[in-house]
Amino acid sequence: MAQPRYRQIANKLRDQIASGTLREGDRLPTEPQLQDQYGASRNTVRDATALLVNEGLVQRVPGRSGGMIVRGKVTLTFHAHRAEMPAQPTAETDAWRSEVVAQGYEASQDFSLTIKSVSPDLAERLHVEPDSVAVLRRCVRHVNGQPSSLQDTYYPMDLAEEVRELLSPKDVPQGTTRLLAERGHEQVAYYDEYVSRMPTPEETHLLGLQPGTTVLLHIRTGYTERRPLRVSFNVFAGDRNQIVATQGDIGVIARFRPEESSE
Repeated sequence: MAQPRYRQIANKLRDQIASGTLREGDRLPTEPQLQDQYGASRNTVRDATALLVNEGLVQRVPGRSGGMIVRGKVTLTFHAHRAEMPAQPTAETDAWRSEVVAQGYEASQDFSLTIKSVSPDLAERLHVEPDSVAVLRRCVRHVNGQPSSLQDTYYPMDLAEEVRELLSPKDVPQGTTRLLAERGHEQVAYYDEYVSRMPTPEETHLLGLQPGTTVLLHIRTGYTERRPLRVSFNVFAGDRNQIVATQGDIGVIARFRPEESSE
């Protein structure tokens, strides 16, 4: 069965981007030019370019010098199993930054702290009362200056009152996992959940997402032997991230995937 005409046009333009015929910063032909080139109606051309916008391949830039511009595509590989247990030699932020740099990119992040009322779902995850408040430590993480992911980590208020550094409006140099272990709250296990969904308006704004771009939500709940320690909501822009996790003997994996040898 033949594809709709707009998909055929989108496929041809996508192939030009993939082959390098159209490069980052290049403009697509104008709508009239695409209509003439493919013998298509204006609506068909618009549907084709809208598909490429939704895929994150091009973006609409307003103004006379704008148009449909090919986007630079940076895909970060996030290793979900790294730098979470206190025995790891680097803090969470340092491990993330090192991973970005190792993949040839530049890393930066914006940090903030707020006190938030917990939702019923979060109260259940943290095993606190539904009307409780929690400390929210947020990092908006950038790769090559472009927002790439958002990390919101919630800590029970009684824990933050005991470990006061959690209430600091600055990043914790050694990482919160190691800090808590040093204060007698060692994380001994974590539970991961993965959900693919459309972004909230706030996530769309913070991550600069194009219309139609999905996000991957990675929820990690960390536990001591006595209680849940924290819940992290990691929101990854779906057009610029992939997630990897390994289990078992990493040496065996590294024989066939040398990039994992840095584990």
